[in-house]
Amino acid sequence: MKPTDVSNPDYFHRVVDCQWACPAHTPVPEYIRLIAQGRYSDAYILNRESNVFPGILGRVCDRPCEPACRRTRVEDEPVAICRLKRVAADHRDDITDRLPKKPAHTNGKKIALIGAGPASLTVANDLAPLGYECTIFEALEKPGGLMISNIPSFRLPEQVLDDEIGYILDMGVTLKTGHRINSFKSLLDDGYDAIFVGSGAPKGKELDLPGRAEGDANIHIGIEWLESVAFDHIESIGKKVLIIGVGNTAMDCCRSSLRLGADSVKVMARKPRQFFKASPWELEDAEEENVEILVNHSPKAFVVENGKLTGMTFELMEYDTDARGRITATRVTGETTIPCDDVILAIGQENAFPWIERDLGIEFDKWDVPVVDEDTFQSTRDGVFFGGDSAFGPKNIIWAVEHGHQAAISIDKYCQGEDIADRPPRGLTLSTTKMGHNEWRYSNDYDPSDRRKMTHVDLRERFKDLDTEVELGFTPDQIVTEVERCLNCDIQTVFSAPLCTECDACIDICPVNCLTITPNGEEADLRERLSAPSDNLEQPLYISEDLPLTQRVMVKDEDLCLHCGLCAERCPTAAWDMAQSNIHLPHADDVHGGRAAPRAAE
Repeated sequence: MKPTDVSNPDYFHRVVDCQWACPAHTPVPEYIRLIAQGRYSDAYILNRESNVFPGILGRVCDRPCEPACRRTRVEDEPVAICRLKRVAADHRDDITDRLPKKPAHTNGKKIALIGAGPASLTVANDLAPLGYECTIFEALEKPGGLMISNIPSFRLPEQVLDDEIGYILDMGVTLKTGHRINSFKSLLDDGYDAIFVGSGAPKGKELDLPGRAEGDANIHIGIEWLESVAFDHIESIGKKVLIIGVGNTAMDCCRSSLRLGADSVKVMARKPRQFFKASPWELEDAEEENVEILVNHSPKAFVVENGKLTGMTFELMEYDTDARGRITATRVTGETTIPCDDVILAIGQENAFPWIERDLGIEFDKWDVPVVDEDTFQSTRDGVFFGGDSAFGPKNIIWAVEHGHQAAISIDKYCQGEDIADRPPRGLTLSTTKMGHNEWRYSNDYDPSDRRKMTHVDLRERFKDLDTEVELGFTPDQIVTEVERCLNCDIQTVFSAPLCTECDACIDICPVNCLTITPNGEEADLRERLSAPSDNLEQPLYISEDLPLTQRVMVKDEDLCLHCGLCAERCPTAAWDMAQSNIHLPHADDVHGGRAAPRAAE
């Protein structure tokens, strides 16, 4: 194998599994170290560079970073990455003077953004400080998109939303609420230099079964019902409620129902639990509140008596699965009817673009979704861009944020007459963390503590109103413990082959057998000759240059390495060093002359 090219930013980026898994690539270990030092404002600003909404995402992110956390190599539970993001947000000082500012003069380019959700807000966040005149059109009376309309305030307080959206609006962004766009052609005629569509996936899926029309008054579409609750159009619900579906929207519906007066709430799942779409913690929170989740119940009909909904009939299902957990056979074993007063349908949502005329050069696919370039986010009409759920269907907030960053780069390039396909490159810097002999600029001791458990408001208190936030955040003692659980995966083991004497000291001391000195060979052959089995083919092996004494190579299995630093401490010739990798991820302000806001102090 050829020596590993560590100058390629993606090599060390992939090694920081949590950052690599995050769609916006937030530098997780670095902000956790800042929290450990009590530098909450610095940690918040560092977060905000990539994810834009640390306080919001610290509460409601889907946490793609946590399943990737390297801590799970040594125990079951990952570092509480998401909750530490909230720590930085909750304990920050006033950081308004550290945010990008509206320039004294605009560049004369006008950008229209449709929908005030996370994607559009991110585009405005990136473009307004560069002098673009950004106008956001929002159909609802408040900005935030699904963050305000579909996430209940007991999970995401409105004040947190107002603060972080306010940071963006204060950059000189114009917001027009209660302003629904009914004709895209009319908007094009208004002369905007570019248009970004971040209108989400606002159409809830229906369940067309017998009795649907007759029971309509008590059958609700989940996302529409949550919106009505958020804007105080609905203040009560029946005593017995059925929720159809087991995604995160379903969890918000069932918990909201309890707060609106329901005594019994059942979530009806067509398949077994391993097929649920809801996040595990969302399921746990619902069940903590005594929501009953019934599996293997497939909806068959709404039961309506004397013009009033009284229940639902379900087929009882059985499934066979193969060794990989895939369903191979389905059987109906019976039928049951469950009484209810109201039913909420939370079986998915989809895009809806009745307001975009079909003769404008914007191509739609067979699912009536716009055809959008996955790198530039431009549609088939030049100057019209899509992002978030409106581009590729429902995902989550952090994906919408990353779409916004990439679309902003494209919009900037488009308005400046440049090739939008020419994307600015990522960058990498490595800086040693050594202070002296076996002294480091970071805490490298292994802390065996278990993951801290989030404290919740007492059950007797949380149902008094919709606005009582259930999660209370980490206590100071919990913060101190949880930050030490991070393994500092961005502190890389960097090797210098010319300094190696092949004494095997690093191999002897490695606690996970991730190092091997061996003759070079093809990858499949090398993986069979390592000190420990190398099963994860998705993470590459580190291959050194030929060692000076025997022309063998040093091989490190990045999947096993815990970044403990023992190899660097033990090496008598300093062939191993621990160096922090800083991955630079370009945004729109890098295209024309540097960042609008400085990074947190090192």
